[in-house]
Amino acid sequence: MISLHNITKTFGNVTALDGIDLAIDSGRTTVIMGPSGSGKSTLLRCLNLLEWPDAGKLVIDDAELTFPTNATRAQISAIRAKSAMVFQQFNLFPHLTVLKNVTLSPALHGESSASAERRARELLARVGVEEMADRYPMQLSGGQQQRVAIARSLAITPDYLLCDEPTSALDPELAAEVSKVLRELAAQNQSMVVVTHDMNFARRVADHAVFLLDGHIYYDGDPKGFFESPDPRIQQFLAVYGG
Repeated sequence: MISLHNITKTFGNVTALDGIDLAIDSGRTTVIMGPSGSGKSTLLRCLNLLEWPDAGKLVIDDAELTFPTNATRAQISAIRAKSAMVFQQFNLFPHLTVLKNVTLSPALHGESSASAERRARELLARVGVEEMADRYPMQLSGGQQQRVAIARSLAITPDYLLCDEPTSALDPELAAEVSKVLRELAAQNQSMVVVTHDMNFARRVADHAVFLLDGHIYYDGDPKGFFESPDPRIQQFLAVYGG
């Protein structure tokens, strides 16, 4: 389980997150929604310390940090080891083959080359791009690159897969390919936290819906309750984003 207690994050005079309290269960898909600038991506990035909270407490399973903190390298590593991030822009290494992109992190963590390659090929097959193993990222479509990015994140066997707008840089057809992979992972009980504006995807995969407004949690609960809410702020959001 991931628990956030009074998490606060500011950028200059802007409060991006204002006293966030949130519990995220393992084995489920939590979807974080909200208009642009509401704090969604900042919240996601705080979960693996890509953004450092100014105040509050973050607990992921048996690892925890209280902010502000003088955490040791080991404490920081313990938090970061719990999750892996899938970014909007793929962030693959262009000079490495697809296979090498997926095996790099496990190899750096001490896994043998043979073991890392075997697992990488299994993961590439799992996301439907096994035939692309020896190609370079520039030879792949955007949807294929994002599926490789998902395989790369899964290669370190994270407890939680964190996805920041994983389909927003793709056209509808390619976005559908990536959404299908994420739905399959959700069906396999992979713990995921997904920031998205794709309401069709959110409806189909969310076990837990979180809606942010102006750095605050406005809704936290059952997805059905969110999508059927008569609340005017929620209805306004859904009208804009196709809910």
